[in-house]
Amino acid sequence: MPVDPNALKTTLDNATRALLDARGPHGHWEGELSSSALSTATAVFALSQVLETQAERADPAFVSRAGKLIRQGLGWLALNQNSDGGWGDTTLSLSNISTTCLCWAAFVADENWAAGAYESTLRAVEKWLIRTVGTLAPDAIASAIVKRYGEDHTFSVPILTMCAMAGRLGLGPAAWDLVPALPFELAAFPQRMFKWLKLPVVSYALPALIAIGQVRHARRPSGHSVLRTLRNLTRKRTLKLLTRIQPTTGGFLEATPLTSFVVMSLAAAGNADHPVVKKGVEFLTASVRDDGSWPIDTNLATWVTTLAVNALANHPEFDAVLPESERKPVRDWLLGQQYRKEHPYTLANPGGWAWTDLPGGVPDADDTPGALIALRNLGSVDERVRGSVAAGLKWLAGLQNRDGGMPTFCKGWGKLPFDKSSTDLTAHALRAGFVWKDQFSCGLTANAVAFLVRGQHRDGSWTPLWFGNQHLAVEENPVYATSRVLLTAGQLPAEVVTRAVQWLLAAQHESGGWGGGPKIAPSIEETALALEALASLALDDAPEATFARGDIDTAIERGVSWLIQNTRDGTQFPPSPIGFYFAKLWYFEKLYPLVWVVSALGKVMQTSRSVEAKRRGL
Repeated sequence: MPVDPNALKTTLDNATRALLDARGPHGHWEGELSSSALSTATAVFALSQVLETQAERADPAFVSRAGKLIRQGLGWLALNQNSDGGWGDTTLSLSNISTTCLCWAAFVADENWAAGAYESTLRAVEKWLIRTVGTLAPDAIASAIVKRYGEDHTFSVPILTMCAMAGRLGLGPAAWDLVPALPFELAAFPQRMFKWLKLPVVSYALPALIAIGQVRHARRPSGHSVLRTLRNLTRKRTLKLLTRIQPTTGGFLEATPLTSFVVMSLAAAGNADHPVVKKGVEFLTASVRDDGSWPIDTNLATWVTTLAVNALANHPEFDAVLPESERKPVRDWLLGQQYRKEHPYTLANPGGWAWTDLPGGVPDADDTPGALIALRNLGSVDERVRGSVAAGLKWLAGLQNRDGGMPTFCKGWGKLPFDKSSTDLTAHALRAGFVWKDQFSCGLTANAVAFLVRGQHRDGSWTPLWFGNQHLAVEENPVYATSRVLLTAGQLPAEVVTRAVQWLLAAQHESGGWGGGPKIAPSIEETALALEALASLALDDAPEATFARGDIDTAIERGVSWLIQNTRDGTQFPPSPIGFYFAKLWYFEKLYPLVWVVSALGKVMQTSRSVEAKRRGL
């Protein structure tokens, strides 16, 4: 059935009003990340390690505060344990081995755990582990954790480290044999050499490499005398580097898990009084929520602000929805988030944007295109904006890998996730260059398109880096990636677009919505993403692909009807855990469904008006 234009307008109006109301008093958007069992477990354990190692020297006020946070955090974990006995990363996530093991270890943080204070909780989690792994034997638990991440030690080694500290991998030095030793001594080399050293962790995980490498060395030194001596000699130098790259807030990447792993590891290695630990503890105690939980990161303010601006720009009445008087504060704020100096953490050149307005952010190849597109949509392009855009486009061009694709943080660093090229980031960068093509040369080489062509799967889809769907066997999200790449349809060969559209149409759920892939239960986020991509094909300079326009129109009508019904006419936006933070660390963000519904329905209405105008010969 054709969509009732009044219902479409009502839903878009309601959603637009809700999105505008979600702004903070500062005029931009901050959003709200989901509470995380993984973050809560690591934060609780980190605080317990500091208390344990400081013992009698600890400030009484800190002992009282930390003890309260530990009890509250464990209480939150017990309350939010899944019915099967395990934990997922969010309250909406399926249980997984990583978060379940970290929560299992975290309960050791309360001195009353051995006396049965959490007997039912621990009995349930151990039953889950036995069902999942087959046994509670330490080597089997360790193997299951390593299997989840493969060759990437970025997250598996921190998890094993915390389990070893908690005694979940056995007692004594032998437990540490199950924890791979990270070569923290390599961090003593000049930072510009890191990409040539083939580190076993991705670029953003340098703090974990240093801190976890040091506690592993302290608890189970290498049997090789030369290596043991080298590590002893580089301890102080690598700690100096850690001190230098720690943000003023104390939170590495503004992320609770990474900061917690650093704090617990340094404390357990005998450095509980180190300035890095003290600042890290300040970050943890400042970022806890009233209910005793921690999110994975403080906020994604820059990212969600650019998403919101670019979504509102799809509205056919954008000038009225977000007038210049309201755009200027957002524009000024966004310009202020651009990095003007070399970043001390990744040594990134000036010109990029991070996901947050806080000091722990790192410029990357997803937030930078988002900011560039938002600046175009915000208008009023003066010399200040032109200078910012020129620097941003230059930054993107300088990050492009030899294969034509875009990595997240660092060019040519390696082949591990977040350092290798990805299709979603490459498509986003191409879009940023495209919207400014009338004033600037994009700077990205032509092989960016070739990278996307090579990255298309035989069925016509692409897979992304930063988003997934827990209901797919491999936890990927081809609907997200395919919809984002299709927004660059005007730069892609016709046959590539044809295959992608055919796949996206076939992936539509029988109910009219989209999930992460074919036959996957729909979500608001994924339905909106697919709708925007399909609606954009009628407006953008897409190639003459051989797909039936009628099929697209029907899919759009069914998708719009699904969104109208499942958002209650644009008044309810329950989120889904489709986002990855790092290394399959799931989250949901309350603004995602709202932002993407506004973006999709605005584009659908644009398309409808454009088609009607053409029909009338206007």
